[in-house]
This record gives sequence, structure tokens and C-alpha cells, in this order.
Amino acid sequence: MSKLAPEKLVIAISSRALFNLDTEHLVYEEQGLEAYSSYQIEHEDTPLDPGQAFHLAKKLLALNDVLSEPLGVEIVLLSRNSADTGLRIFNSIEHYGLPITRAAFCGGESPWRYIQAFGCHLFLSSESADVRKALENNVAAATLVSKPVDDSASSTIRVAFDGDAVLFSDEAEKVFKSEGLEAFTASEKAHRNEPLMGGPFKSFLSALHVLQQSLPQEAQLIRTALVTARSAPAHERVIRTLRAWDIRLDESIFLGGLPKVEFLKAYDADVFFDDQQTHCELAADHIATGHVPHGVANEP
Repeated sequence: MSKLAPEKLVIAISSRALFNLDTEHLVYEEQGLEAYSSYQIEHEDTPLDPGQAFHLAKKLLALNDVLSEPLGVEIVLLSRNSADTGLRIFNSIEHYGLPITRAAFCGGESPWRYIQAFGCHLFLSSESADVRKALENNVAAATLVSKPVDDSASSTIRVAFDGDAVLFSDEAEKVFKSEGLEAFTASEKAHRNEPLMGGPFKSFLSALHVLQQSLPQEAQLIRTALVTARSAPAHERVIRTLRAWDIRLDESIFLGGLPKVEFLKAYDADVFFDDQQTHCELAADHIATGHVPHGVANEP
């Protein structure tokens, strides 16, 4: 088998994130594994409904129509199903015409350990424990906490990121949590010329940026945005950090503590990543939302 090209953007998605398996999961929880297996086999020719990550995956894979090898997007399916019960998932992939050919069916065990073997830049799952394991192993990962969303009429993929503890480390957020807003602002002003350390999503943003730069500029098929609670003067360190990383974001929205959801809707985000549960809960009814359980806000 050929190795994945390093130029590809590789994203691992769990089966419960790609498809809506709520009914099936309820069978498993209430009746056990044997009943779940029988249910999946009995319905293996019935396509599953799209899940939270389905439309994002579909739009990402469509980029391959305009990219030349070795560039491109690879979606890898990771599942706790066995290959036997997972046949319905592959049948559903075929039904929707998704060009997904690589998968790991782990027979009840956590699939996170295959993320690095597949060379993945991002892992999306509905299992928070798997996401935490991926983050601990330096892979960008998020727990999808939203409802399945409707397909967007636009072919442009719009990705929105929170800053601290997502794109950047939580070093500044620790100051805010422990000493308050005034100390945070003073610290950021004092360190304005010192780039922030990278957070768990820096590598994914970098890979996405490389892919974005390879696309025809007039098409604007990928757009990225920073949506942060920061405000002036704490904006300067963020701008200088991205400049030091040589990464360009299309939009940067400094909200000064305002709720994010209306801005995410106005931006028409396809997916939003944030470390704060509150921001995720507000966005979850409108946008595919990934909670990043990282940093001081997620410590016990």
C-alpha cells in the first residue's frame, strides 16, 4: 500500500461524527453489543443520515477536483465498530459518493492510536476521551458537540478558530484566569513583541494554510477566521504571532468579550473550534462546533 503523501491535508473522522448514529448508539446503550451488531447487520443496506462532520468532509474532498497531485485532502474513517458492523458505514460512504478509502475499525477499542500512523493533521470525534488522548499526543482534535447541520450552498470552506488554548497556547489565558482582566491586558502589552507559543491547532492551521496557498486565488475555496474574545490592546500580540509564524488569516474578529455566535453566523462558518464549553454550547445549534478540551479552562 502506498504511503500518504506529506503534502496532503489528512483528517481523521469518527463514524459517529461522519454519520448520525444516535439511534444505533441508543440500541447499544440500552440492549448491549449483540443487539447493536444485529441491528447494524439487519440495516446494513439502509444508508445512514449525515452527521455533524458530513458536509465539512464533503466540501473538503471536493477540493481534490481543483488540486493536482500530490496535493489534496484525505479523509480517514476511524471507528470503534468491528469490520462486520462497520460494513453499513462503508455502504453509506458509497451511497453518498464520498471518496473515502482508508479506515480503521477497532472492534470496541479506541481508534485514536492510529491517528499518527495515518499522518493525520486533525481528528474529529463525538467521543471526548478519544479527543483528549489525541491532544495528549500532539494531534489537533475536537469533540463535535453540535447538531447535524444543513449543507451549505457555497463551495467555500469557512473555518473559524478561537485563539488562546486553540491556535495559541494557554499562557495568556492562565494570567487572565488567575489574576484577572487588568493583569492580562498589562501582560499582553508588556509582551506584545514576543510571539505566543503554538496551541494544539497551530499545525492544522499551518497545513490548511499551505493547501489554501495552493488553490487558485480567485476561487477563494478556503477562508479562515480568528474569532476571539480579545480586544485592543491585546490584539497586537496575536497579530505579531501570526506574522512570526508566516500564516495569514483571512479575517480576524476581536470581540472584547461579546458572545461569538452571531459573528459566526454572519461569517457563515462551516466549522468552529473553541476551548470554552460556553461558546461551544451557544454555537452548537447553528454551526458544526468542535470543543477543544485543552488548556486551563478545561482543567478540573
